[in-house]
Amino acid sequence: MEKNRCGWCLGDPLYEAYHDEEWGVAVKDDATLFEFLVLETFQAGLSWITILRKRENFRKAFDHFDYQKIADYDKKKTTALLKDAGIVRNKLKVHATVSNAKLFLKVQQEFGSFSNYIWGFVEGKPVKNAYIDYKDAPATSPISDALSKDLKKRGFKFVGSTVVYAFMQATGMVNDHETSCFRYEEVTAQ
Repeated sequence: MEKNRCGWCLGDPLYEAYHDEEWGVAVKDDATLFEFLVLETFQAGLSWITILRKRENFRKAFDHFDYQKIADYDKKKTTALLKDAGIVRNKLKVHATVSNAKLFLKVQQEFGSFSNYIWGFVEGKPVKNAYIDYKDAPATSPISDALSKDLKKRGFKFVGSTVVYAFMQATGMVNDHETSCFRYEEVTAQ
C-alpha cells in the first residue's frame, strides 16, 4: 500500500526519500545542524530539490561540512569552491559559509554546543503544528523571527526568518508534516 506523504515531496524519489528519512526529524548533533545551516544558506532563492541533487557535491567540496576546517578556509580554498560546478557558485554564500563556521564555533563555546543554543528557542522540544495541507504552513513564525534576529546579531549571514524557518522544519524543531502524512505521528513520537 502506498504511504500518504506530504504533497510537496511527491513525484521525485530523492525528494520522497529525504521526506521519509530526514525532514522533520529532531537533530541535536552539531555536525548535522551545521550541514543543514550550510544547505539552507545555499538554498536561499532556489528550490530545495536543486540543493538535494547537489548535496553530495556540497559534502565533498566543503570537507563533509566540518565546520572547524571550514572556519580556516583561505582565499585559495574559496576561489576553488567558486570554480566547482558541482555546487551553487555564489560568492556571497561561499564567504558566508566560512564566516558562519567561525561564528558557529563561538556559539559552541558560549552555550556548550550549537544544539543547546538553537533548541533553546523551542525550549528543547519540537513545536508540533497540525496542517492538513502543506501549503497552509507558514514561511516564518515568531520563533524563526526571534532566532533569525539573534543569529544576525551574532553576525551570521543568510539567516533571514524564511531560511531559519526552513532550517527549523528540516531539523525537526518544528513538525510541519501534514496531519495525514505517515511521518506526522512518527516524527512526533521521536
